[in-house]
Amino acid sequence: MRLALWLLALFAFAAALALGLTQQVGTVTVFVTPYRIDLSLNLVLLGLTAFFVLLYAALRGMAGFWVLPQQARRWRLQQRERSAQAHLLNAQIGWVTGRYLRSRKAALQGLTHVDGLLSVEDDAGSHKNSLALMRSVLHMLAAESAHVLRDEKSRDEHLQQLFQPHPDLSATLRSEVQDAARLSAARWALHDRDEPSAHQYLSQLPLGTARRTLALRLRLKADRMGQMHLPALETARLLAKHGAFSSGAATSLMRGLALAGIDDCRDAHQLQATWRIFQATEKAIPEVAAHAAKRLLGFQGEPATALQWLMPVWEAISQPANDGPDSLVRHRFTEVLALALQKLTPDSEWLARVEQSRLANPRSVELQYLSGMLCLRHSLWGKASQLLEQAAPRLQSVELKRSAWRALAELAEQKGDQAQALACWKLSASA
Repeated sequence: MRLALWLLALFAFAAALALGLTQQVGTVTVFVTPYRIDLSLNLVLLGLTAFFVLLYAALRGMAGFWVLPQQARRWRLQQRERSAQAHLLNAQIGWVTGRYLRSRKAALQGLTHVDGLLSVEDDAGSHKNSLALMRSVLHMLAAESAHVLRDEKSRDEHLQQLFQPHPDLSATLRSEVQDAARLSAARWALHDRDEPSAHQYLSQLPLGTARRTLALRLRLKADRMGQMHLPALETARLLAKHGAFSSGAATSLMRGLALAGIDDCRDAHQLQATWRIFQATEKAIPEVAAHAAKRLLGFQGEPATALQWLMPVWEAISQPANDGPDSLVRHRFTEVLALALQKLTPDSEWLARVEQSRLANPRSVELQYLSGMLCLRHSLWGKASQLLEQAAPRLQSVELKRSAWRALAELAEQKGDQAQALACWKLSASA
């Protein structure tokens, strides 16, 4: 439809032009002494139109001729820029595919082209900004390849170029490039087992960048490498908050860091200060609570404090075996709890608590052992002997079994049954 309308308009214009040219509305007389030239008005108008068209075409041709060198120069620069982009892509592909020599070679070739373009290009704006960004990316790829190839000197040279980007790079991109350089330098330092340098680079990051998942992962690795377990625990909490780990992996990591932090303590005061740093979820981990209480008792700390630390885990331990922690954790927790209760003055509250748990879960051999030891502590020898005789053969933990047989041997000696006492001592020794 549009083509038909254009054709109708063209025919109408041609008809109007032909109609106008056929009418002689006037003449133009040119006097050139001694001659007189009479021309029709239509011919003069056509001549003037043709003259202006030819003049315009001539001027356009001359202008195109004068700018031809600039167009050739611009074409050459475009070709060099395309070549630089091709080298950038080749360097990226080489890095991803593990061809590091080829990647570094392509990056260096691309840098040659980009540096030439930045020195020749005289127009300002986004073009030079993109070239400066391309230069930084090429330096990054060259540094990555040099690091894998163990060329530390070349890597550090490219790293310095990243810390001092081209002046034409915008302020925002300059900050991003420098942050990327610090993160990469920290990762390289960790790979070289240089933990102080990694911490130095990470400490130079802005606050927003330092809280990114990548930076937190690097900081966690650096803290663990430097045996800084409590700072590493804080970093692991942030990573878990950001969803960097699964729930199981986060719990395992925090458990390991908390246990290492407890091992770093050298006295009861430092251990209590470390315990206050832990969060409620970390204190509720059976391994952490049991290890902290055992260390506190080893430092001759207050048994009441150890029992207070063990109390949040007691509910889980007193549950049936298929609902609570695994057997190894239950054994270790029972060992520590029994040790704390032995050092504590006789407490009827704990005796009632353990007895209620034993009655609620009669199949638990650990609860039978605890109840028997508490009965022995409260001079309830008959009940203690009965519970320990039932629990001793069924206990899986070697320490608990030896402790039960020793307690039975002492009870037998108190009753004067030397044969029974000797048999219990032998079972304790052979456990």
